[in-house]
Amino acid sequence: MSISGGKTISGAIQALTFSRRATVVGGLQIGIGVLLAGRMAYISVAENERYQLLSESNRVNLTLVPPRRGWLIDRNGKPVANNKTDFRVDLIPDRMKDKNKTVATLAELLSLDQEEIDRINKELKQATSFQPVQIATGLDWEKFAAVSVRLPDLPGVSPRQGFSRFYPTGAAVGHLVGYVGIASAEDYKENPDPILVTPGYKIGKDGLEKTFEDRLQGKPGAKRVEVTARGKIVRELDSRPDIPGKAMQMTLDIDLQEYAARRLGPESGSVVVMDCETGDILTQTSMPSFDPNSFSDGIGQTEYGMLRDDDHVPLRDKSLKGLFPPGSTIKPMVSLALLRGGIDPEETVSCPGGLRVGNRFFNCHSTHGSVNMMRANAKSCDTYFYKMALRIGYDSIALMARELGLGAKYDLPVASQSYGTVPDTQWIKKRHNREWANFDTVNSAIGQGYFLSNPLQLCVMAARMASGRKLEPKLLFEKDQPPAAALDISPEHLSYVREAMSEVVNGAGTARRAQLPLENIKLGGKTGTAQVVSLKYGRGGRDVPWKFRDHGLFVCFAPVDNPRYAAAVVIEHGGGSSSAYPVARDVMTFLYDREKAMEKLTALEESWGGTISERMDRKLAAYRAQKELEKAIAEGRVAPAQTEATGEGSTPEMGQ
Repeated sequence: MSISGGKTISGAIQALTFSRRATVVGGLQIGIGVLLAGRMAYISVAENERYQLLSESNRVNLTLVPPRRGWLIDRNGKPVANNKTDFRVDLIPDRMKDKNKTVATLAELLSLDQEEIDRINKELKQATSFQPVQIATGLDWEKFAAVSVRLPDLPGVSPRQGFSRFYPTGAAVGHLVGYVGIASAEDYKENPDPILVTPGYKIGKDGLEKTFEDRLQGKPGAKRVEVTARGKIVRELDSRPDIPGKAMQMTLDIDLQEYAARRLGPESGSVVVMDCETGDILTQTSMPSFDPNSFSDGIGQTEYGMLRDDDHVPLRDKSLKGLFPPGSTIKPMVSLALLRGGIDPEETVSCPGGLRVGNRFFNCHSTHGSVNMMRANAKSCDTYFYKMALRIGYDSIALMARELGLGAKYDLPVASQSYGTVPDTQWIKKRHNREWANFDTVNSAIGQGYFLSNPLQLCVMAARMASGRKLEPKLLFEKDQPPAAALDISPEHLSYVREAMSEVVNGAGTARRAQLPLENIKLGGKTGTAQVVSLKYGRGGRDVPWKFRDHGLFVCFAPVDNPRYAAAVVIEHGGGSSSAYPVARDVMTFLYDREKAMEKLTALEESWGGTISERMDRKLAAYRAQKELEKAIAEGRVAPAQTEATGEGSTPEMGQ
């Protein structure tokens, strides 16, 4: 064969060319084959473990099991906060395909109301991809099963059986114990632990639950389950149990705590009781309060709005953060300062109904005539303490107040506490840039003016006067505690003041109705009425609007001859001390005769309209109806004139 103008190509040359090409192609094929064989060998041998794990992960799911929180128990071992078996359903946002359809299906299966649906949609918009959104908790088995069988059609839905936090006494421990809740995005940023985004896991959000989170939270367990390609569980392969958190024993007597909360009834106030031997806090009650079970389960917008709008401020802990003028409850303390300052307790002062200081007349609540120290305490004569305080100077009184625990911040496992003000000459110079004046002395000598204390401080004052020791309040229970150091106050002076406080209750004093209905057990105490507005607006009793009423206070101890318990009761805007000492009487009675105290409480609750939970449920229903009515008026579905005619538009009185 030849090519025109070119070289002649023979058959031999063609065969050689083909042979070379075949050799090159064959070599390439062999090389590729060797590479494939090598890669397969590498994958099957060197990376066998890796691909085995990837294959296993497609077949097996590893999930964390939220640990059970440690119990909070009282001094007698009764539960203050425990755990209950719980069926719950959560949503994992990044696993969902059709959010609207999923929420609508769950709403139908679980019979969710519109408020819950709105709450879920709002939280889904705010949640990050990793953050679970609670749909419902505390479900019965039928509803839980109805969701479980629909899982293949509901991607992102996570039904779980586990444990949830439970507070047996509800609102009675709300402020002190706090509550738990789902970890927020901020919590996860601070501690990116996978357990925080596990459905059903909650952390302490307030109170003791938050303070002792590290001790209460426990360690999570784990569970390996075989699943289908659509995520349906086939079988459980193995599991590692969770390690529950540590139980913590508190100084509280939970029965007393619940009784005190119930005995406060519709009032806004606080009850604190201490053991005069150890300083143990037996109850630290603040009402009205919130039910921590509602917060832990995910409180609804309407219920939270009710709490937020209540003028009795149920979201504030009045025992630690409520500051009140102590009023006449400090007169026994002032008496100790007078005795230390050399005042003869038998010296008398004439009370014409008040005292003029400069161009201002300071009233006494009555005209007492001639009074000595004992009678001045029993009758709560302001004039006596005006005159005597001016004689010894107020700084010596302020020093005694601090010795007895007023103005102090105590070492307690709480997030915060307000420690008030014990004014003196240096304080007023620093705070108001002026000199202390005589009118400051007479005001502060009867617990008014700049003087402010919280109920716990008033209880500590009573406990120290009763015991003669520098007791420190405690919330964590300890056995075999060493006795507190003795106060640097004359035992004779303390004995005199205790006798004067006994005269207040058991003699011709201002709180004879506070006598205990018990044989051979006497109560010593001191009443106090703290003004809220100037006397020119009225006396501040119950015949004026609630926010203008005087605060009612009472401090006490029992038994008089060998004090064991001390208490302080503060009723915010109670209209005077007569609102406080009946509560103290019944609470102290409960310590000695529970049956007798409960008989009194049962009768009172009938007149108030039921127990705490019953009144809260009724209040919530009224608040919800009011908000629905306001919404209907705003949307034009109901005419305002119609509601005014029927009286349906009135706002419920939140504090009652």
